[in-house]
Amino acid sequence: MRKRVTVKLSRAQTLIVAFAALGLTIFGVVTIVPMMGLFGIIWTILAASISVYYFYMAFGKRYVGPEIHIEDETNSSADMTSRLQQLEALHAQKLITDEEYEKKRQELLRSL
Repeated sequence: MRKRVTVKLSRAQTLIVAFAALGLTIFGVVTIVPMMGLFGIIWTILAASISVYYFYMAFGKRYVGPEIHIEDETNSSADMTSRLQQLEALHAQKLITDEEYEKKRQELLRSL
């Protein structure tokens, strides 16, 4: 059985990084660019990019976060028998269609 877990940093964590990167961007424009030239420009662009990304993470409506897949290794034969019996009961009670029953049954059997 595969579980889907979504990981997202808290708003406070993302804002701390976003403001730190914003500070580095300002520092880059004021100090690093005049002193270091091309390196300063690269520094400032990188810091600004990090700042924008973390502000998007904090306030973006469509941002979900990376996914981590966790394998559940508790697929014992007793557990599988129980799941197949539950599936048969749902099918017998006409709570799922023949197609849904067969699809889920094949899925369960493949996971053995």
